[in-house]
Amino acid sequence: MLRSMYSGISGMKANQAKLDVIANNIANVSTTSFKASKVNFSDTLYQSSATASAPTTSIGGTNAKSVGLGTRVSSINKLMGKGNALSTGRALDASIDGEGYFIATKGTVGGTLAVAANAVTTATNVTDKVYTRDGNLTLDKDGNLLTSNGYRIMGYRASASGTVDTSGVIVVGTRVNPDAATAAAPIAYDADLKPLAIPDKIGTAPADLAVQSFAIGADGVITAVTSAGKCVIGQVAMASFKNPEGLTDLGGNFEQESGNSGGATIMDNASVAAATSNSGAYGAVRQGYLEASNVDLTEQFTDMISATKAFQAASKMISNGDEILTTITGLVR
Repeated sequence: MLRSMYSGISGMKANQAKLDVIANNIANVSTTSFKASKVNFSDTLYQSSATASAPTTSIGGTNAKSVGLGTRVSSINKLMGKGNALSTGRALDASIDGEGYFIATKGTVGGTLAVAANAVTTATNVTDKVYTRDGNLTLDKDGNLLTSNGYRIMGYRASASGTVDTSGVIVVGTRVNPDAATAAAPIAYDADLKPLAIPDKIGTAPADLAVQSFAIGADGVITAVTSAGKCVIGQVAMASFKNPEGLTDLGGNFEQESGNSGGATIMDNASVAAATSNSGAYGAVRQGYLEASNVDLTEQFTDMISATKAFQAASKMISNGDEILTTITGLVR
């Protein structure tokens, strides 16, 4: 069999893979926070009929004589550039203006992720842990903050009841009028990550406070507005990775750690001193926005035309090889 036919087959297979990736990119042009992929090729083995020789005193050197055996897909790289921030005006939509990922889990409401040295060390009552940049969040009937497919959003819950920060924001659970407060104690947060919720009421009966609205700050801190002032509920946590391209795609806009992504580095909570906090490395949370897909349709259509022509050229090589074989077999008649 002619080597050209095998080379043509390899070209068809490689360009078919490229067309598959392009089709997936185009299909997800409207998918929230989708990252496009790009295919790269490399040549395969070479069959040598002569090796290179060095020059001698009587004759010059010669180059090797070799014939390539086609191409292959060398890598499929994910393009990690951020998509445009699209305004939705919805309070439960949030985009990340940076490199961070939201942390979402399946498990009980009491599930926790213990964090030490910016890494998750222990998971309790958590059955699945994933990462996402899709900030299209929802609430269930109990006020739990969820992804669109029901995973719980993890964060640091406010823990020190009754303390007041310098801007007059009171911690969840207190019924103190912040205007009358003189304390300047910083708000404390739980050390472990827990599912976040936005309750209907703050405090304990009979003087509990109805939550009128809420806001998510650039640092991920969720603040509820009540008749007595602003109450901190908690802070949405984020994670980052040394090699985000190495994350495993799970579908549903979810990613999972892999052996080549590196472990998740968890952001510090807002009560950590600014001098040592790593929160700025993850980017700002933008409430009322969603990150669009980073697919460039112009580039995708251009790549599609190029891959289609290359596929057709490779198939033509197989047809030519068939004609040559037909001519050779016809010689014996």
